[in-house]
Amino acid sequence: MTMKHSKLLLFGLILSSFTVACTKDDPIPSPDSSVKLSCKQPDFLKAGDKVALISPSYFTPMENVEKTAEVLRGWGLEPVVGPNVGKVVDGRYAGTVGERVSDIRWALNDPSIKAIICNRGGYGTIQLIDEIQLSELSAHPKWIVGFSDITTLHGLWTRAGVMSIHGTMSSFLAAGGTDKTSTLMRDILLGKVPKYEVPAHPQNITGKASGILVGGNICTFAPNLGTQADATLGKDIILFIEEVEESMHNIDRQFNILAMNGVLDRCKGVILGEFTDCGTEFTFENCEEMLRQYLVKYNIPVLCGFPAGHGDVNLPMIMGSPVTIDVRSDGATLQFNVEGEQQTVKTSEITAPKTSLAKRLMLSGKKEL
Repeated sequence: MTMKHSKLLLFGLILSSFTVACTKDDPIPSPDSSVKLSCKQPDFLKAGDKVALISPSYFTPMENVEKTAEVLRGWGLEPVVGPNVGKVVDGRYAGTVGERVSDIRWALNDPSIKAIICNRGGYGTIQLIDEIQLSELSAHPKWIVGFSDITTLHGLWTRAGVMSIHGTMSSFLAAGGTDKTSTLMRDILLGKVPKYEVPAHPQNITGKASGILVGGNICTFAPNLGTQADATLGKDIILFIEEVEESMHNIDRQFNILAMNGVLDRCKGVILGEFTDCGTEFTFENCEEMLRQYLVKYNIPVLCGFPAGHGDVNLPMIMGSPVTIDVRSDGATLQFNVEGEQQTVKTSEITAPKTSLAKRLMLSGKKEL
């Protein structure tokens, strides 16, 4: 046998064994790696507690950070600013990946710091996913507050088993912190939990369901599927979605990515928040109508028009919390099944703050929040 024939025979044997291995009767592993989510509720704050201000995404003008610190002092809390806040890298990032992770660790590891408020979103938290261990978060269960790009951190917190707050940041608080968006976030930190009553919406799907609240900005969390920041892996979830300045077709694309990855199969219900300044290239009246066409087949309740996201009103939500949504023909409720004093909040009675979104965007120093 020639050397050439020997090599061909060896290759054939390897290929044959590979084919046998792939065609054995062993069951193919299920793609459903869903896990049971169970999140610890961090301690509520009391007067004099320290709150860290950090910038894990884009940078924030120090003027905004200083104004936010004044607001926190007015709430009876003591603000402390992250060591790397104020830095600018590559024109937008609030420091290098290492510096931004360092500020998160600094806030977690200091026992005198009881909560963390992010200064703004923008972009960059996806770069932090593999730099943070979930054990670091579970070892120091503290509230973290933010939205938009901070959605990634909510996913990490939830997967680590710690609740967090999808709520307003320094880019908004710097305007004064007296609007309902801000004061309801303050109330949660101090132990007063909202039960939201929401008006009826033409795209609602009626029903009642309970589950763990996950999600946030869809173009932020959809790319995180399969990572340790993917809270949509959880069983029995209530999925919250919002978006800003995206085309309808891109929202449709991200939503279909969720569906094809089995996320909607694990949903007990869906909450559709604000879709601010999103495209109208299709003939759908709004994004809710576009997404409803997919959701109706799942036979789960869908609560539309919840005022959270990038609009003038951005009501806080407790991520990782067990919640109940009750969607009826005459309206809906969203209840957080956690410890704390309950207060009923009628979202229809909340008006936009006097400082407009455009003004607050200007305060943020950049268009993206």
